[in-house]
Amino acid sequence: MPAKPAAPIDITATPEWKALADHYAKLQEEGISLKDWFAADPERVAKLSFTTDDFHFDLSKNLVTDETISLLLDLARAAGVEERRDAMYAGEHINTTEDRAVFHTGLRRPASDIGKFIVDDRDAIADVREVLDRMYAFADRVRSGEWKGVTGKAIENVVSIGIGGSDLGPVMIYETLKAFRNGPACRFVSNIDPNDIAEKVKDLDPETTLVIVVSKTFTTLETITNAKMARWWLLDSLRKAGAIDGSAEKEAEAIAKHFVAVSTNLELVADFGIDPQNAFGFWSWVGGRFSTDSAVGLALILAFGKEGFENLLAGFHDMDVYFQETPLEKNVVAIMAMINIWYNNFFGFETHAVLPYNQYLHRFPAYLQQLTMESNGKSVRWDGSAVTCGTGEIFWGEPGTNGQHAFYQLIHQGTKPVPADFIAFANTANPIQESGQDVHELFLSNFLAQTKALAFGKTADEVRAEGTPEWIVPARCFEGNRPTTSIFGVDLTPHSLGALIALYEHIVFTEGTVWGIDSFDQWGVELGKQLAKQIVPALHDDEALAAQDASTKALIEFYRANRK
Repeated sequence: MPAKPAAPIDITATPEWKALADHYAKLQEEGISLKDWFAADPERVAKLSFTTDDFHFDLSKNLVTDETISLLLDLARAAGVEERRDAMYAGEHINTTEDRAVFHTGLRRPASDIGKFIVDDRDAIADVREVLDRMYAFADRVRSGEWKGVTGKAIENVVSIGIGGSDLGPVMIYETLKAFRNGPACRFVSNIDPNDIAEKVKDLDPETTLVIVVSKTFTTLETITNAKMARWWLLDSLRKAGAIDGSAEKEAEAIAKHFVAVSTNLELVADFGIDPQNAFGFWSWVGGRFSTDSAVGLALILAFGKEGFENLLAGFHDMDVYFQETPLEKNVVAIMAMINIWYNNFFGFETHAVLPYNQYLHRFPAYLQQLTMESNGKSVRWDGSAVTCGTGEIFWGEPGTNGQHAFYQLIHQGTKPVPADFIAFANTANPIQESGQDVHELFLSNFLAQTKALAFGKTADEVRAEGTPEWIVPARCFEGNRPTTSIFGVDLTPHSLGALIALYEHIVFTEGTVWGIDSFDQWGVELGKQLAKQIVPALHDDEALAAQDASTKALIEFYRANRK
């Protein structure tokens, strides 16, 4: 068992926290008005704008002043953000409850860093690069057609089976970068609901399909169950098509040529029928939700090739370098994280919307839900003591403009303020003109208009001036002062996507450090899985049913009565 670590600082007991609380009270007394703040400070936009290689960030429509930013950064320093950041980058054991190193930043370090980082007595970068080289060589064989299925046909489709961090990252990246795909088409299966895998494979040709089973331990219930269903589908379909004769030898050959694994449990991989030479591992210092740029991303290498994946890694790494080397006062990652703390812990805003104005990013909010809420949804600190303030923002969102016709009503005029990140790109992969109108420009006008409307609103006098009947005026007013951050990229590419993901990884890290929690464990997902295994027998066995609580028992009885 890991030794109990030193207690984190109680951030709420620091002078820096009190200074922020006093500042918040002063702002509330004076009245917060973005309109007034913009009018009073012509340099506000310039002071709250930041640029990286891929993005321009405008933080000026947030509910902050110069003093707010200064006090927030004082709090970050009091929490030891810089020191803990450097410990993470060095691969130290900052995952305290599991006594593990945290070194996902090592997944995207260049080969020139071999020999510079010893993590758990291993040359971490050498290990990373060895696995990457093996994956690139394997992907080249598949993409070139050298790798053949059991009937001699090349691979045209890939089914990647995982769950949680073994699925959300790869499927999000695949969907985001579809315009760059130059290899096999990919589908992703995660839900243990049999409807998921049934829909994903029903129109595939098993002779040209490769299945990737992604499970570090090769014991994840959902993943292994889905893998077994995929194996049954493959063998059954091949037999029915006359492609194999049903002999054990031929079935073993089919599995070996149509299944590979991302796992470190080579014994169980071999037991499944997969050649251990076609298994690609990763390390205990990579948490699942931080693993998409490890072997977990094998499907991405197949779809986009070595060049595409290396560009993705470079984007991650460039943002890593920026976060580590940029002073806090100019560091947009740290400032965005601390503004989130400001809203969560002082304003009491509980949710945070991520609104990408790019359809390719339609799975990005779902990806961030795991990254943020599995990381920081904690009620104890990294030494096991209770937290002293609220933690864990609730992340959610949908792409614009779809969201505008769904939930923006609440964001504009509801009683629950929702800080929001708006993400867009100056260029599109699919430029289209319609009746002389650049459709992408029409799209971007919505991106720009929404943050303007949220910030500055519309007064009753402005509504009246439009000739609106007095009794309807209140319904058409917008109070404004709804905070937003604009993230404006040049192009959505593998590099810019890697940078965007790393941006949010480090925001999560910074928030967790201030709250004093271990952002790298996930004990909260374990209990339900354990109980599920105990409940399975009760679905059929009366003795096991009798041991259940009254509610669970009643639900199982309903299931039994209605099962067809």
